Amino acid sequence: MKIAIDISQTIFGTGVSTYTSNLVRGLLKNDPDDKYILFGGSMRRFVELKTLTGNFTGNFESKIFPYPPALADLIWNRLHILPVEKLIGQVDVVHTSDWEEPLSSAFKVTTIHDLYPFKFPRMVHPKILAVHKRKFAWVIRESKRIIVPSESTKEDLIKLGVAENIIRYIPEAPSLVKADSKQVDSVKKKYNLSGDYVISIGVTPLKNTNRITEAFHLSRAGKDLKLVLAGRPSDVGVTEERNVRILGYVPQDDLAALLTGSRALIFASLYEGFGIPILDAFACGVPVVTSNTGSMPEIAGDAAVLVDPYDVDSIKEGIEDVLRGPKNFIEKGFERVKEFSWDKTAKMTLDVYKEGKKC
Repeated sequence: MKIAIDISQTIFGTGVSTYTSNLVRGLLKNDPDDKYILFGGSMRRFVELKTLTGNFTGNFESKIFPYPPALADLIWNRLHILPVEKLIGQVDVVHTSDWEEPLSSAFKVTTIHDLYPFKFPRMVHPKILAVHKRKFAWVIRESKRIIVPSESTKEDLIKLGVAENIIRYIPEAPSLVKADSKQVDSVKKKYNLSGDYVISIGVTPLKNTNRITEAFHLSRAGKDLKLVLAGRPSDVGVTEERNVRILGYVPQDDLAALLTGSRALIFASLYEGFGIPILDAFACGVPVVTSNTGSMPEIAGDAAVLVDPYDVDSIKEGIEDVLRGPKNFIEKGFERVKEFSWDKTAKMTLDVYKEGKKC
């Protein structure tokens, strides 16, 4: 088979970027027989996207084009013209996710990571919401299979009218590995961190940053620890103070060491399609406080403290509970994370591609 995968999103440093990069590596590692076409487009970051393909090894060809996302949205999501085969040649499978849904005569597969724009439209810029709506309309009409990372997202899709028989549940996996003590000391020095801290990844309303910060201040932990917020602040009212640090964008290598060096991950998000940081924390030997809604309890199993993300007192008690110990959270996390791997994700995804031969 010739399998085309849109890798445009790999340059943005998001969860979708992590998924796409790890999926492609897993497919190239586990499937030497099929030919992969890695395609994508960017105008301002064209060179970066083209260079990124050099990080992959295996049976693939890259086709990167200098078109901006706005043009792709116009051509493929609005007008829905120009078959992608005109750019990449004839293929058997086209796998898309995130922003654009190109016209194609191939067996179309798309990954829907979450339905955040539809569930929380007021938290999404109107232009971004419009893009997602246009793309989703074509996914429903044309995609032969839709991959979701959790049963929770599958249920959300069914409620939106997607036929259950075309949905395939394929879990994702951790993207980080535990750092050693030297790496932890180095990254703490880099970010001027001293003493113990808990960490929260993502600084947005969806990540529930304001409630997490308030709960941290109310908890007894807030008197002895720092709260480290990893990510660029967006539409939140938190500011740095004596025991709250905002680090901005953190590269993956630094994040692994920061996570490993923390006392706990506070991931009380309002909604997640999967929640890779939960598994990253387990892999790094860090206990987790996460939400009792959406996919998060599904991913965490019994290895984390579950809280009501809308209740500051619940988050506060969760922080105190996970730090109080001992409740074998670290041991449970190590066991839980063994159930997930990118090799498994890749092999399950390849099985979905092969369904196209039966259609």
